[in-house]
Amino acid sequence: MSLTPDQFCKSLADETRARIALLVAGEQELCVCELTCALDEIQPKISRHLAQLRSSGVLADRRQGQWIYYRLHPDLPEWAVEILKLMRKSHKEWLADNVSRLCAMDDRPQRCC
Repeated sequence: MSLTPDQFCKSLADETRARIALLVAGEQELCVCELTCALDEIQPKISRHLAQLRSSGVLADRRQGQWIYYRLHPDLPEWAVEILKLMRKSHKEWLADNVSRLCAMDDRPQRCC
């Protein structure tokens, strides 16, 4: 993947997209319903931002039954993965409410092994 620093930064320039990317980076994989709960946003807004992150090459998706799961793109350059990890580690308080809502979510989808 030939993701450039400016493309990567543009893909994260929106607060919702940045939060999605950091949540996915921390959780390994999340579905739309988990992200709508964590971010306390409506599904169409989350789906629109997920589509942008997918088209920029930051996220990839997979379907399992009725669920679509999002993860960091497997071809995401290592430098970009490291930036996401550092951002998440350095700004835990910025994501605290989102992580708390996600942890408190009832009926989270079960993932296959």
